[in-house]
Amino acid sequence: MNGAGAIAHALKLAGVDRIFSLSGNQIMPIYDACLDAEIAIVHVRHEAAAVYMADAHAQITGGIGVALLTAGPGFANGLSPLFSARLAESPVLLISGDAPLSGDGLGAFQEMDQTAVTAPLVKLALRPATPQALAGDLARCVRTALSGRKGPVHLALPFDLLNASQGAAPALTQEDFLPDRRDLEPGAAADIAGRILRAKRPLLLLGPQHTNSRSPDLSAALHHAFKAPVVAMESPRGLRDPALGAFSECLARCDLLVCLGKAIDFTLGFARTPVLAASAEIIVVDPEAELLGRAMRLVGDRVTTIQADARAAIEALTAAAGAGDATEEFTRWTAEVAEAIAYRVETAETSRRPHPRQVCDAVNRVLSKAEDPILICDGGEFGQWAQACCSAPTRIINGVGGAIGGGLCFALAAKLARPKATVVVLMGDGTAGFHFTEFDTAAREGAAFVAIIGNDFRWNAEHQIQLRDYGADRLIGCELSSEARYDKAAEAFACHGEYVTGAGDLDAALARALASGRPACVNVEIQSVAAPTVTRGETAPGAH
Repeated sequence: MNGAGAIAHALKLAGVDRIFSLSGNQIMPIYDACLDAEIAIVHVRHEAAAVYMADAHAQITGGIGVALLTAGPGFANGLSPLFSARLAESPVLLISGDAPLSGDGLGAFQEMDQTAVTAPLVKLALRPATPQALAGDLARCVRTALSGRKGPVHLALPFDLLNASQGAAPALTQEDFLPDRRDLEPGAAADIAGRILRAKRPLLLLGPQHTNSRSPDLSAALHHAFKAPVVAMESPRGLRDPALGAFSECLARCDLLVCLGKAIDFTLGFARTPVLAASAEIIVVDPEAELLGRAMRLVGDRVTTIQADARAAIEALTAAAGAGDATEEFTRWTAEVAEAIAYRVETAETSRRPHPRQVCDAVNRVLSKAEDPILICDGGEFGQWAQACCSAPTRIINGVGGAIGGGLCFALAAKLARPKATVVVLMGDGTAGFHFTEFDTAAREGAAFVAIIGNDFRWNAEHQIQLRDYGADRLIGCELSSEARYDKAAEAFACHGEYVTGAGDLDAALARALASGRPACVNVEIQSVAAPTVTRGETAPGAH
C-alpha cells in the first residue's frame, strides 16, 4: 500500500464515507485511493466551498467533516472557512496536497509552509515526515478535532509521500480516532450546582458546540435539572443577536453567570459593566487553559475557572442538581428570560415588495409541515431576519466568525448528510454571489434543497451603516443590480427557479420549488430594511 492508500484506509477507519474536494495535481493519488476505499468525493466548484461543506457535515452529523484541497492557491482558498469552522467549534479535517519533501527549500512548484499558515486557525497542524507517519498523523488530527472544544485541524501531505510505499507502518484501529475527555471533578460539580441553586437569577450559557440544534439532549437535560435558563450563543452579533431578542436585559440583571464551554469575549461584551452587573459572580468551565486565563484577565477576582470539557461538565452538573421543585422566584426569573428571548419587533408593510418578515413567515409554514426540517441562515441583514424569525430543530448559521456566503454550501452538505430532510437556506443577494456556482454541484449530486434569496439590490448591512453613520448623501459602493435574475442563473445550472415580487405569491412559489425535486432558487424582491431590533427600544448595528 502506498501513502495515498494509507490515508484513504485511515479515513475509512475514522468513519468517513464522504469528502468534499476540488481536484488538483497534488491530490490525485488520494482520489485514486478513494475508489478502493469506497469513499465518495463531492467535487465542488471552489475550494472554500469544500471547507464550508465539511463544516456543515460536521455540525449535522456530530462527526468529522473532511475537505481535501490541492496545494498553493487551492489550499489558500480554503482558509477563510477554516477560520469560521474554528469559531463555530466544528470538527473539520482539512487535508491538503503539498510540495514534495525532496523539494523543500528548492523552490518546488507551489511550495509553501502550509502548517505555519494554518497554525493560528486550527487546533493542530501537521506535515508528516515519513510514509509510515501518514496514517498515525491523520488519526491524531481526527482525535484532536473531536476532543475538548471541537474544532478544525490540518494535515498537509507532501506529494512524494503519497506515492511512497508504506513499508512496516503501524497498524491503526478505530480506538485510535476516539476523542480524549476531561471530566469535571465531582466536588467541583457539587459546588457549582449548589451555587446555581442558591442564586436568585442564574444564567447558564453554552457555546456553539452545544446549541439546541447540535446538542438538544444536553441543553434540555440541564434546564430540566436546574429549572434555570439555559442559553446557547453562536452569533457574530453576540448579545445583539436578533434570535436572542431582548436577552441582554436579563444578562445585566443576573447574579450568577455560568459559562459552560462559552468563551468570554466580544459576544458577551467581555463581561464588563454595564453588560454584566459588577456584583454578579461568574463561573467559567472550559477545556482550554488559554481561555480560562483570558477570563481571569478580563474579570479578575469575580470569576471561578475550572478546566473540563463542556459536555462532561454539563453531564456532571445535571447529575449533581438533585431533585426538588423550583422556587417561585426561580420560576418567575426563568419565565422572564424566556419572554425576553422571544421578543421580536413588530413590522409593517411599506412597499409592494415583501417585507423580510413576510418571507420568514412563509418559510416557517414550509418548515412546520416538514417531517425533518433543516434551516440554514447566512449572514447580512436579510440573514439576521431569517435567524430571528425562522426556526427549526436543526439550524446552521454563519457562526461567531461572521463570515458570509457559505449558506449554499451548508445546505448542500446538510441535504447529503440527511437526504430525506427538507433543507431551506435563506441568504441575501450579496451573499448569494460568493458560491452561486455550487448550484451546479447540487444538481450533479441530486441535493434538492430550496434557497431563498432576499433580493434588495444591495449589500444592505453596509448600506445601513452608511445611512446611520454618514447620511443618505454619502452612500457609495454597496449597490447591486436590480436586473439580476438569480432564478434564471440557477435554471442554467439545471436547477429550478422562481421569481417573486409580491408577498401573496410566496407560498405557491415555495410549494413549486419543493415539488420540483431539484435544487431550487427562489429569487424574492424584498423591502430594503435594517435587521430587526434586538433589544426593546434599541436598534441593531449594521454588521454581518
